[in-house]
Amino acid sequence: MVRELNGGIAAYVEAGAPFNKVAGLGFDGIPTADALDALERDFAARDAPIRFEVSTLADTGLLRLLTRRGCELIGFENVLGLRLDPASRFEPIAGVEVTRTRDDQSPAWLDVVATGFMNPDVFDGPASTETIPREVLDRVFGDTIAAGGFERYLAWRGGVMAGGASFRMQDGVAQLSGAATLPDHRRQGVQTALLRHRLNEAARRGCDVAVVTTEPGSRSQENVQKAGFALLYARAVLVFDPLEPRSK
Repeated sequence: MVRELNGGIAAYVEAGAPFNKVAGLGFDGIPTADALDALERDFAARDAPIRFEVSTLADTGLLRLLTRRGCELIGFENVLGLRLDPASRFEPIAGVEVTRTRDDQSPAWLDVVATGFMNPDVFDGPASTETIPREVLDRVFGDTIAAGGFERYLAWRGGVMAGGASFRMQDGVAQLSGAATLPDHRRQGVQTALLRHRLNEAARRGCDVAVVTTEPGSRSQENVQKAGFALLYARAVLVFDPLEPRSK
């Protein structure tokens, strides 16, 4: 299910998928009560909660509306950006090699990234607002491989796969995503190496800006800020379960 809603998008893919959400609201008016009622019915028919991601740049009336309707604030995410130009250069990390993922390495890339995501770093700041089953992660990353558009990279330490990441380019914007490190290789510069390699690729190929989403206070945010990223905006994450009785 994909539905446009006041300039934003409401989507449902499958149970537990990270794409089940409503994003981009608050920039082209506020949804009517009837529109939100219909959205709640759609998600209720799929036994799914509704996840709203609301930018701090959006109309503040949207947050008031959602909270009045019983949405629960469960956390925040930060979106950071970095200006790029053809002269931008980010030095590689000694001892970590980054390579473009070959087609025959796709299963290995998927396993490395999914395993990294399923084993979050205990020192990585606030817990994620999403819990995604491994089988769903495998399908999501598998669909990414099949659909194309995302370029995938592997990081190696001593000839062993240590982590993976991806990014896509559109209209001069490099979207960095899908970065994860295997537990045994953390705090060895793997994430920094993957970040710098993708930034070099984006700059070399004419991107004007790179963007990334992180959990507030996480090592991922620390790493990108060290590379020069600055906060563009935060977004509040609210959840409404249409199957639960609405409070009076």
